[in-house]
Amino acid sequence: MHPMIKPALRRAWRDRATVQFGITPAQAVVLSPVDPATGHFLDLLDGTQGLALLYERARALDLPPAQVDELIERLTAAGVVDDAAAGGPEAESLRARTQALERLRPDLASLSLLHTEPGAATARLAARGAIRVQVRGAGRVGAMIAAVLSGSGVGRVDVLDGGTVQPGDVAPGGLAEQAVGERRAAAAGRLVRRAAPGPTPRQGRDPERTSLSLIVVAPREPLDVHAPNAVDAQDWVRAGIPHLYAGVVETTGMVGPLVLPGGTGCAGCLALSRAERDPGWPRLLAQWRSGRHRAAVPACDLALATAVAGLAAAHALTFLDGDLPASTGSRWETSLPHLDWRSAPVGPHSGCFCGAAGKTRGVQASGVAGSHDTMAG
Repeated sequence: MHPMIKPALRRAWRDRATVQFGITPAQAVVLSPVDPATGHFLDLLDGTQGLALLYERARALDLPPAQVDELIERLTAAGVVDDAAAGGPEAESLRARTQALERLRPDLASLSLLHTEPGAATARLAARGAIRVQVRGAGRVGAMIAAVLSGSGVGRVDVLDGGTVQPGDVAPGGLAEQAVGERRAAAAGRLVRRAAPGPTPRQGRDPERTSLSLIVVAPREPLDVHAPNAVDAQDWVRAGIPHLYAGVVETTGMVGPLVLPGGTGCAGCLALSRAERDPGWPRLLAQWRSGRHRAAVPACDLALATAVAGLAAAHALTFLDGDLPASTGSRWETSLPHLDWRSAPVGPHSGCFCGAAGKTRGVQASGVAGSHDTMAG
């Protein structure tokens, strides 16, 4: 073990015998009492030294090995200490890719606060390099989602879309002005490669055999955001592929639902429930889909699109890292000009093909907020 005070946690002294790690209530940990020798020893926990060397350095401070072990155990249990050498072979491979790791250090620091066990953050960040995600849509929202996922270390991000890049597709963090007139899929592919922190170990080794971990559906057509295509959803549900919807409709941004096949409500469930609540909805939808009533220029506020893309990418990464975001079985919406995010559940429907209704094992996602217990001696 190479103990290391997590770099993301700032340290400050409340008084001469009390030290606090972390700023926010969600992360703050207080250690007391701390004598001068222990305070000096804390400076040695930087990940560069193993326990054997730390014991020697501690003896010079009159700290016996048993006291060192107790201190490290307490700090580790509170989520303050990481292990700079833990995480397994994939983590070691990531550490060897120094340029990529330097790019990803802020992400690693964030993960270390979410996953408190030593080595867990590095292992999760390294695991992203073996993940394959598909983004369907390369407009303002979809292109930015793809870039963020790639820049966050996801090893393979495929972007599917047709047609050519239009001036209205251009956005900071998304497609560049130089891409106007080019094929959307090709331009988005270059964007993904530019955003990546570096090549991953899996690139060049049978990438087609890597199974999809997630599909992010970010269509440019507003109707396909508001009323997702149930035919596509049927294929993904039958293939067992989780998928997340995101996009902008008029002045409303939407993220979710994240669909876990067979476990949460899908696009088919959403369509059936909406038709039950509003018998006129199918007729309206058929007219809008006919093409005669489509807006010549669909509304897509740039700031709103950026907010939606960021939230969707964050929800996707939460899922890919092994947790369930709040969009699991729920759709989050916000509207201009007030931008108050609100959620609406998308429950399973008994008449839907997905078979999620009536399952005894439900899937529930909730926001997680909390803080470590205060440590007192």
